[in-house]
Amino acid sequence: MKILISGVCGFVGSTIAHGLLNNVKDRQIIGIDNLSRVGSQVNLEPLRKRGVTFRHADLRCASDLESIDQIDCIIDAAANPSVLAGVDGSTSSRQLLEHNLYGTVNLLEVAKKYRAGFTLLSTSRVYSVKALSEIPVVVKDAAFAPEPGVPLPEGASEHGIAENFATASPVSLYGASKLASESIALEYGAAFDFPVWINRCGVLAGAGQFGHAEQGIFSFWINAWLRRQPLKYIGFDGAGHQCRDCFHPDDLLPLLEKQFAARDSGKPRVVNLGGGAGNTMSLAQLSRWCEARFGPHQVASDPTPRPFDVPWLVMDSRLARKTWDWQPAIGLEQILQEIADHAEAHPDWLENSAAR
Repeated sequence: MKILISGVCGFVGSTIAHGLLNNVKDRQIIGIDNLSRVGSQVNLEPLRKRGVTFRHADLRCASDLESIDQIDCIIDAAANPSVLAGVDGSTSSRQLLEHNLYGTVNLLEVAKKYRAGFTLLSTSRVYSVKALSEIPVVVKDAAFAPEPGVPLPEGASEHGIAENFATASPVSLYGASKLASESIALEYGAAFDFPVWINRCGVLAGAGQFGHAEQGIFSFWINAWLRRQPLKYIGFDGAGHQCRDCFHPDDLLPLLEKQFAARDSGKPRVVNLGGGAGNTMSLAQLSRWCEARFGPHQVASDPTPRPFDVPWLVMDSRLARKTWDWQPAIGLEQILQEIADHAEAHPDWLENSAAR
């Protein structure tokens, strides 16, 4: 089997590549990356040593993909992942769409050419910010949670946000770019007869994640706390009660293996993946964990709202469990310990991998 992975030198792409080779050693993996993200260069040589064929390519440029030979499966793991991308002044709106939408279209053209299976790693941020913000929440053990006894909107429950939750604007330009990519990918698959799978991922976290808040808040917070870098609770009550769930990219591997083999299975094409309620933590709770591990550190407070932030976003993955027998196997405590161990072993990680 010949597998193409975009964004192969990113945290998720590189983790998936190593995991797929751990599962089947003689697989042929082609990885493409433009190495634009700070820290991605670190992952290149270990991939080459594993036999991954690396192509320095930019997904925005269709001609960069023209020389790719027969491919069986494509995993689209390349994206600008910041919910503020295209609106905060650090990245242009056009560049965001070129990376996240047009890059996916160029990969779909490769899938069309070879009728290759196509898996898009999408995001929880396709869900409506307005609808998420209107979920009534209360503070419980220093974390927001849905208010008991109050009716929740369609697609929301104590289990989290399901696939039928609202995706109406606003979702952020980032979320819109991924939502559009989902729709176009499904249309390509239907029109040109190749399987398309959309995995809407919650927060992915683990050792080696790049040291920037928009690329992984759990990793960033732990690395910054260890090095006594400035940290701040932003928005809402300024107390860090906002909550997210997380899961490890290694937990993607069993599902990807099944999707490779399920060309005409009748399975749902779009599923949520996340850590769920059991892998959920607020920033205040994460600070408590960091203090127990590393000692005290002052966190500043700024209750001023920030665009596209939401108080509570937990992924309901019951559809993936029902139809794919998928659930995360790596618990939150193990993920945090892994990140902390890596942070201690790599004292320059924030400096070498944070966006500049």
